[in-house]
Amino acid sequence: MTDKTMTADDVASRLSDGMTLGIGGWGSRRKPMALVRALLRAEITDLTIVSYGGPDVGMLAAAGRIRRLVAPFVTLDSIPLEPHYRAAREHGTLELTEIDEAMFLWGLRAAASRLPFLPVRAGLGSDVMRVNPGLRTVTSPYEDGETFVAMPALRLDAALVHVNRADRRGNGQYLGPDPYFDDLFCEAADTAYVSCERIVDTAELTKEATPQTLLIKRHTVTGVIEAPYGAHFTSCAPDYGRDEAVQREYATTPWPEFAERYLKDGRTA
Repeated sequence: MTDKTMTADDVASRLSDGMTLGIGGWGSRRKPMALVRALLRAEITDLTIVSYGGPDVGMLAAAGRIRRLVAPFVTLDSIPLEPHYRAAREHGTLELTEIDEAMFLWGLRAAASRLPFLPVRAGLGSDVMRVNPGLRTVTSPYEDGETFVAMPALRLDAALVHVNRADRRGNGQYLGPDPYFDDLFCEAADTAYVSCERIVDTAELTKEATPQTLLIKRHTVTGVIEAPYGAHFTSCAPDYGRDEAVQREYATTPWPEFAERYLKDGRTA
């Protein structure tokens, strides 16, 4: 079987300006921050970012790398609104497609299934349709005749996700309470890169955990990156929680000053 291991910088070297990138995790939880740092070091720009947004979006926005963002929210969880994202919106430095969380999920599902769209009730009767005039509705061809939002597929050039464990073939395992739809990010993308806390033998993936934790399948994965503490300062339960001290520092420090320290190794102290 193919050994797919590589480094974070190897991943960045395969990405280019103008790509549509999906970033897994949720808010300030299990974000692939080692890969985001490598992306920032590579100075790739003009990106479309698709994310349940957290500091991944904030950092890329602060660095001026995002042309367009597709997201239902951008939060640090314990800090409700991501400050660098807020600044980017206030200054109009990125385009925003803001949609309901369920619409976002159905967009990933459509892309993973290689469908142009999927019907969803979410968004009807809300301002989502007003602020996204390009969205269309469809009518059920059956007796119910119900109207749905036709959520377009969120196709990705590449996906970046972080999990607790992976093998060299690309099978990825989460051990925390929530999968955060990382499998759909991988399935919706032309290429997918999975960082992990630790690479283990394939047999170990089911030795002490149930098969249901095997979130990511090798056929959807292009590269595997061993990155201990690779989600810091976001959480990666049960391996570690969110580093609230560093997150507060991130939220209150001018980006150039924080980046000078953080982009080197992910730690500020």
